[in-house]
Amino acid sequence: MLRLVIVGLPQSGKTTVFNALTRSEAVTGGFSTAEGEANLATVKVPDPRLDALTPLFNPKRIVPADVQYLDVAGLAKGVGESGMGGQLLGQLAQANALVLVVRAFEDDNVPHPETTVDPLRDLETLLLEFTFSDLGIIEKRIDRIDQTVGKLRGNEKEQYEREREALVRCKAALEDGTPIREVELDEEEERLLRGFGFLTQKPLLVLFNVGENQLGEPSDELVASAREQQGRPGVEIHALAGQIEMEISQLDAEDAELFMADLGISESSLDRVIRLSYDLLGLISFFTVGPDEDRAWTIRRGASAVEAAGEIHSDIARGFIRAEIVAYDDLLATGSMAEAKKAGKLRLEGRAYIMQDGDIAHFLFNV
Repeated sequence: MLRLVIVGLPQSGKTTVFNALTRSEAVTGGFSTAEGEANLATVKVPDPRLDALTPLFNPKRIVPADVQYLDVAGLAKGVGESGMGGQLLGQLAQANALVLVVRAFEDDNVPHPETTVDPLRDLETLLLEFTFSDLGIIEKRIDRIDQTVGKLRGNEKEQYEREREALVRCKAALEDGTPIREVELDEEEERLLRGFGFLTQKPLLVLFNVGENQLGEPSDELVASAREQQGRPGVEIHALAGQIEMEISQLDAEDAELFMADLGISESSLDRVIRLSYDLLGLISFFTVGPDEDRAWTIRRGASAVEAAGEIHSDIARGFIRAEIVAYDDLLATGSMAEAKKAGKLRLEGRAYIMQDGDIAHFLFNV
């Protein structure tokens, strides 16, 4: 399952944002996970297309796509340079993407570790910590390779030399202020470096945690400044009022609507943030539909029909014959699979077909 790790400096409101995103009431260290004390929750990815499909099939159940959020301990300034602890580093390294919660709200009852609230400074601090952590890992690994490679021969030696070359390029990029996600790596180099879980290689969703008085123009200006300074490929930057969003998330739909109206909020930021988390990873959804179940399945953008079939079951991919595909808009326009077929909107596609976001799929297979 996809996992996004929520991280930030102490007193940034990470757990408040986690509570809002997951509609929970966690406290720091709320329960134990395999990675250590942390807050972990699975969230349904909101997708109005599933709601629109329901009247067409009246399924017994509806299954949205899932994403997990893990709220970890606060990241103290200087931890990256001094060497991040194994537990925290392990939690971050295993993430598919990182959600950086950056404090922008003022609260005299919640002292800031740096005494003053400066979100752009704190964002830069977090990014530097990730850079220092990656540099430390790379330097140790290069030293180890240098001590080992002279004793090796043949293919094993070539593998180590190839890895070293890739690491040297990553090190140079980091020292130049460029994250590893922007370093051009071929497929073999990606494979060699995958196990390190480099933090600057991961997609980032930056969330400025603003106060109620910062909603609207102040938060828009902050986001614009951050995008100008830190906007790069693989980085999304947005703002939300964590405390307010947590309160909204714990109300029923009618009360939430009234509360937002009183605050002049047209929509909650949470669904948008969850969708952004999903999009940030380069993912799309396809659907399987019928009287038993309407379900959204998660695949990477650019995945083939046979790869999509494998998400449902490995046997379907192994025995793949063909896929029956209807585009979401075409199905809605025709009203049923039978009518879509009559209208020539149902297509038969082979295993190499590239799935499109919103495809309705039925896979024919034989094992």
